[in-house]
Amino acid sequence: MPELPEVETTRSGIAPFIEGVRVEKLMVRESRLRWPVPEHLPRTLAGQEVLAVERRAKYLLVRFRRGTMIVHLGMSGSIRVITDQSPPARHDHVELIMTTGVRLRYNDPRRFGCWLWTEDSEHHPLLASLGPEPLDPAFSGPWLHRLARTKKTPVKHFIMDSHVVVGVGNIYANEALFRAGIHPRRSACRISRDRYILLAEAIREILSAAILMGGTTLRDFVNSEGKPGYFTQSLQVYGRGGEPCRQCGRGLKEIRMSQRTTVYCAGCQR
Repeated sequence: MPELPEVETTRSGIAPFIEGVRVEKLMVRESRLRWPVPEHLPRTLAGQEVLAVERRAKYLLVRFRRGTMIVHLGMSGSIRVITDQSPPARHDHVELIMTTGVRLRYNDPRRFGCWLWTEDSEHHPLLASLGPEPLDPAFSGPWLHRLARTKKTPVKHFIMDSHVVVGVGNIYANEALFRAGIHPRRSACRISRDRYILLAEAIREILSAAILMGGTTLRDFVNSEGKPGYFTQSLQVYGRGGEPCRQCGRGLKEIRMSQRTTVYCAGCQR
């Protein structure tokens, strides 16, 4: 699934092409996504100017004067900037056509993403209860420590909870816990304030680096130019189960936690 760096890469890739530009039309070839594309959306968007393209957690927020379009890439979605007359591919379900001729094509083989509309994004059910952004000052080690005091859940699940902090998906949770030296199964309430400070810093550093490198190369993810990200070359544990730890040389352990692949070093993480 595209995670925060992949979504931020998409945002920064499409924003220059559509900010300050009016929508000519929205073409919906397949409306049956995770939630149906609203029938009124093509009429609502026609002629409106895009004021800004923002990101909240893993959601893209396309701002207009009359409201906000909420876009989620789901498990396999991607948005590409099309500047030529190339025909749509099989899974190009939604296409935003601008008055400049630029087209944003949304491809989603599994159809788990969404294109929705709201006039009040602050209170929309998908956004209202989200935790702080991991790169904002509101997110910190003391914040994590305070929320974790009564949480017996494994720390990996804790930092992946969007009510605690947004955008820390499976890949980056594995990497952050390794960098902070914390075992993924350790109970969240049994981690000290100092170690949470290390973990918060690890989350910030890893997500920032992934954004700079265009995200991680996932099987389905490509950026707005149709190219994969390259942070995979920097992954220390994820996808390396059974291989030697690059810090201590011990074989990395691979387990399943809530149906997700979890890789860690039993020597470096405790």
